[in-house]
Amino acid sequence: MSATIDLSDATTRPRPAAAPETSASAPKRSLLGLSREEMGAALVEAGIPAKQAKMRVQQLWHWLYVRGVSDFSQMANVSKDLRAALDERFEIRRPEIVEEQISVDGTRKWLFRFPSRGAGRPVEIETVYIPEEGRGTLCVSSQVGCTLTCTFCHTGTQRLVRNLEPSEIVGQVLTARERLGDFPEASTPQGAIVPSEGRLVSNVVMMGMGEPLYNYDNVKAALAVVSDGDGLALSRRRITLSTSGVVPMIGKTGDEMGVMLAISLHAVTDELRDVLVPINKKYPIKELMDACRTYPGLSNARRITFEYVMLKGVNDSLADARELVRLLKGIPAKINLIPFNPWPGSPYECSDWEQIERFAELVNQAGYASPIRTPRGRDIFAACGQLKSESERMKRGDRLALEAAVAV
Repeated sequence: MSATIDLSDATTRPRPAAAPETSASAPKRSLLGLSREEMGAALVEAGIPAKQAKMRVQQLWHWLYVRGVSDFSQMANVSKDLRAALDERFEIRRPEIVEEQISVDGTRKWLFRFPSRGAGRPVEIETVYIPEEGRGTLCVSSQVGCTLTCTFCHTGTQRLVRNLEPSEIVGQVLTARERLGDFPEASTPQGAIVPSEGRLVSNVVMMGMGEPLYNYDNVKAALAVVSDGDGLALSRRRITLSTSGVVPMIGKTGDEMGVMLAISLHAVTDELRDVLVPINKKYPIKELMDACRTYPGLSNARRITFEYVMLKGVNDSLADARELVRLLKGIPAKINLIPFNPWPGSPYECSDWEQIERFAELVNQAGYASPIRTPRGRDIFAACGQLKSESERMKRGDRLALEAAVAV
């Protein structure tokens, strides 16, 4: 049975939230997600002598990303006066955890809340942790809502509210690592399902809410921090960015981010993909495949992953499988076959398991790895295509009833 931990009461949060800002005070700038150069410039602007700035950046970087602290008072080798000065001008707070849900398979889903911007309202997003033998994958969101309206995806039914800032993207990673006990001073929750050795968050996938390439600059800045060798230190080969096909940004992503690429494909004809993934009307399949063939660094060791959701009677015929093989000819690729994960009101059904296996066998025989993704976290609506911010909140009882029905 899945578990739900409601953390909306401030007395049960893992760390106290920062005091609310008053209208008379200027908003504090977050240091999370800044590059070293940006952090140094911010410190100099705050009055720290330029000759000290580099050393102070090194100290802060270590405390934030190696030790995982979330309060300036915890930075033991920084003077008390400087800690107070930093606290007066800057913040390093992470998202508020409104709710944590734990699936029967160990998958965890967090509902995170970020403060308002100006006259805006606080916003909420979902982030998912998927433990497996030998690795733990964190599925990170880049936007609140989405503009793409992919018809099989629950997130696509929620309008775009805004882009997430680098601090909010990095904050998801930091909070997940703290909750799982993946920092030196943090402890793993009793009974948690995590990898038996090594890092508990070993992989990051930009596959949560939103289209990462429609928030390019902020995603790029955040992933630079996540992959920094002296901080969170995740190899770029363990970071995967998934796009629905924003063709003009694909080459730039390879050049500037150097991360692994995943393409949310789901159909092999423009006619069907126009329906399933409407961005196809702007960037049709041929243009998308051309961009993939020229992706910087593409090789057998750095293959592109093509995601293909299996929809019964829609895109799962053997003719579709043969056309998929034809489309990918010459592209070092892996095809992830994703059994459709239902959500309330969805118009599709998952393909029969036997048909998924036949589809996979045909693709395998053509020389492409085509693993069938094991559905994870379905009972808490944490599986691929099921994320939706609870800014559009159902009554709690109704949601729990739906989760129970899906888990049957």
